[in-house]
Amino acid sequence: MPTARNGDIDIHYETTGDPADPPVLLVHGLGAQLIGWPDDWCRRFVDAGRFVVRFDNRDCGLSTKLTGVRVDLARVMAAWSGDGAMPEVPYRLVDMADDAVAVLDDLGIERADVVGASLGGMIVQTMAIEHPDRVRTLTSIMSTTGEPAFYESVPEVRAALLQPIPSDREGAIAASVARARSMSSQRWFDPEESAQRAAAAYDRMFFPEGMLRQTAAIRASGSRAAALAGLDVPTLVIHGRADTLILPTGGEHTAATIPGANLLLVHDMGHDLPRPLRPFLVDTILAHVHSGI
Repeated sequence: MPTARNGDIDIHYETTGDPADPPVLLVHGLGAQLIGWPDDWCRRFVDAGRFVVRFDNRDCGLSTKLTGVRVDLARVMAAWSGDGAMPEVPYRLVDMADDAVAVLDDLGIERADVVGASLGGMIVQTMAIEHPDRVRTLTSIMSTTGEPAFYESVPEVRAALLQPIPSDREGAIAASVARARSMSSQRWFDPEESAQRAAAAYDRMFFPEGMLRQTAAIRASGSRAAALAGLDVPTLVIHGRADTLILPTGGEHTAATIPGANLLLVHDMGHDLPRPLRPFLVDTILAHVHSGI
């Protein structure tokens, strides 16, 4: 099992394709394991001559989990909204970005085209800020800059995301499908595929506890706007017009903040990567990667 180490944290990763090909690093979102990147998505990159690297973020999948480490999420959320001082949290986005760099180090990769979705978008943005020499091009999907004004959700959708997940397999899968339905493309949502992916994730590693600490890391890290405004990295921002978890203003503001960034707003895309849109999305990222300096 390939594992990179960042201090006391072990990061499990997997690769697909020829290591001699240019690398693409995929970083997923809140509580999402590396298998959250669909196989057909990864295969399209490989078929285009790219070496695909994906990994489990800390606190999920097969990477190190901080079991039992408590976080006062209510205080964190209040402080993020401007009410009181930010309490201590186990880790922040900068630590998760260092995890991604540790994966590149373990593979001997100096620079990669990095692609992040949702929380993963926040991680790769932080990676580009803290380690610009390691990022050849940046693609931020359905993400935001960390500013509260541009991190808006449909209230019911955000509330559903924070609801406890049943521990039994059937209940966990049903809850996952219901949550995915609320934030995914209403045109392209496939409940059968969603259930299959939820079952695979449950069987590989069921660890909803980590989502609380990852959420705390997002909020405690604050705004990246000032640092993003100083980036000199070719950037593509992708956002669904139908995203209910992070409204399209999050992507629009991200692209407006990063100098020279290109913005793609996708009709009928929610907070997901629908199968019918994957060829178009990957091809757009590949075009961006090929045009990167």
